[in-house]
Amino acid sequence: MKRIGLLGGMSWESSAEYYRLVNEATRARLGGLHSADCLLRSVDFAEIEALQRAGAWNDAGALLAAEAQALVAGGAELLVLCTNTMHKVAAAITDAIDVPFVHIADTTAHAVRAAGIGTVGLLATAYTMEQDFYVGRLRDAHGLEVLVPDAPDRAVVHEVIYGELCLGVVDDGSRDAYRRIMRRLADRGAEAILLGCTEIDLLVGPGDAPVPMFDTTRLHAERAVDLALVPG
Repeated sequence: MKRIGLLGGMSWESSAEYYRLVNEATRARLGGLHSADCLLRSVDFAEIEALQRAGAWNDAGALLAAEAQALVAGGAELLVLCTNTMHKVAAAITDAIDVPFVHIADTTAHAVRAAGIGTVGLLATAYTMEQDFYVGRLRDAHGLEVLVPDAPDRAVVHEVIYGELCLGVVDDGSRDAYRRIMRRLADRGAEAILLGCTEIDLLVGPGDAPVPMFDTTRLHAERAVDLALVPG
């Protein structure tokens, strides 16, 4: 098994899920007492979040690229960035390392396409919903039509992520709000919902949406294990 490098801490709540999921997937595939060969680097999210708010994406990219290099130096043979939003700086990371980078948007799009779905609703941070690095990749590289909530609903989704989920708060009222937002996306034509932030699966699950749901955290972690188990 190749050694998986997990670049996390954004937030640590979802990074803990990644660690659990890669180990569960490894055990499911190999059986017995097997667990994942992995390295986890968890950064201080407060520093990253400040760079996000300031629009200092180049600085954030340089910081995460250096952390990725440290994981590779420690023996990581493929790299997983344990966050959707910071895939905005994926190019800075891939330019800095010489091991495969498992892109979360590509992983998700392949699963959506395999299910025969062409139009999805996206729940994510405002950065991910409103900027083109993620929506554009799903559209241009994979031919998906991506619907995002309207501006008031985007604000709700974003605030719940940063004000609650990243702090470990899971609120029933916020779950109800997300359910309403997902119904509105389905009413507009979404055939499925993408949980496009790695914390959202802490709040809602498949039973909360009127259409199929794709959990990007789980898909990403399982894809990393698939690649780690490929011989050679």
